[in-house]
Amino acid sequence: MDSYGLSLFIALPFCLGFVSASLYGYRGAVSYGESVGVALLSVATLGVLLILFAWEGAICLLMAAPLGLALAVVGASFAHLIQSRRWNRRHAPAMLSIVMLALPAIIGGEQALHRTPPVFAVKTAIEVSAPPEAVWKQVVAFSEIPAPREWYFRAGIAYPIRAEIFGQGPGAVRHCEFSTGPFVEPIQVWDEPHLLKFSVTQNPPPMEEWTPYSKIDTPHLDGFLVSNGGQFLLTSLPRGRTRLEGTTWYRHSMWPASYWKLWSDAIIHRIHLRILRHIQSLAENGGAAGARAVNARRNPSF
Repeated sequence: MDSYGLSLFIALPFCLGFVSASLYGYRGAVSYGESVGVALLSVATLGVLLILFAWEGAICLLMAAPLGLALAVVGASFAHLIQSRRWNRRHAPAMLSIVMLALPAIIGGEQALHRTPPVFAVKTAIEVSAPPEAVWKQVVAFSEIPAPREWYFRAGIAYPIRAEIFGQGPGAVRHCEFSTGPFVEPIQVWDEPHLLKFSVTQNPPPMEEWTPYSKIDTPHLDGFLVSNGGQFLLTSLPRGRTRLEGTTWYRHSMWPASYWKLWSDAIIHRIHLRILRHIQSLAENGGAAGARAVNARRNPSF
């Protein structure tokens, strides 16, 4: 149902754990370990089916696994508590029916809410042994970054490759090319050599899902993680150095937001570091690092 909210990431794994443990122990006493084991098995089976039917990729399932497995254990614990007490066993079928009927009701109610996704900000800073004027030239547009060695980028997380700019000053358009496509970034503030601020009018997919199939089309890769804008702030430091800070403002339509924020913040922070360290290398080596230099250029069409 293209819904990536509390019903999917909280209600569903809880219900899976509760229902599977209830059915497993319905006809006789079972241990707590058996209840938890069958609950975890149910979640793992669902994950395998999602991959086999090309509904999801492995990376996103691994991200969701800690939350899903923990809630399945909670569901199994409730089911075991009910079945382990004689005076509660007669109520087990009723509880099982309530839980199974509650899930579709939660899904429908959540979709009816139409919640507005919150906007988050990620800031990352490094120090560069070069003056702001030298750093600015590499911030505006930078050469191709060497292929990543980090496992998370190699596993499919989108990573920056190069940046170029068309025009100069407010109204210019910066293109930051990622492994999954370009970010299109109209410049809002051009305060050379202190602040470059931009909005984002085009977002590429945040990742390429790992899957046994050639390609899968999952809804959360289209509009569920969106960058609103960003900026580079350059602050002059003593001895000709520069504090370079990158900021990204973004939103995602995945709940619980606090859980998925842990993942998205970590990913964006590592993307920042890849860009900032490349800019650092270029600025400290006079722009000679990298395979080629991409210079800012004017384009009358903008």
